Amino acid sequence: MAEIIPEDIQKDLEKACSLHQRTSSDYKKCMEFNKLMSDLLGRLEDAHCYRAADRVMGILLDCNPREGSHCDKASMVGEKVKKFEKG
Repeated sequence: MAEIIPEDIQKDLEKACSLHQRTSSDYKKCMEFNKLMSDLLGRLEDAHCYRAADRVMGILLDCNPREGSHCDKASMVGEKVKKFEKG
């Protein structure tokens, strides 16, 4: 059975997916994406959406913002984010 993600969380997931497309060379946007995904992880767990939370955790494991450098895993994280968008 598919998880039913609350609408407010779904909207923030969509925001995060859109945000990631602009983050790979902008440290502040990257930090904003990372913070949003961290917040979403907790909210998904609170809503008992464990499969979605696991997918967000997978993204966070690869997302490691570093000031002054290009994201080494931007394309890998981008692919995970795209898969998240598709459901």
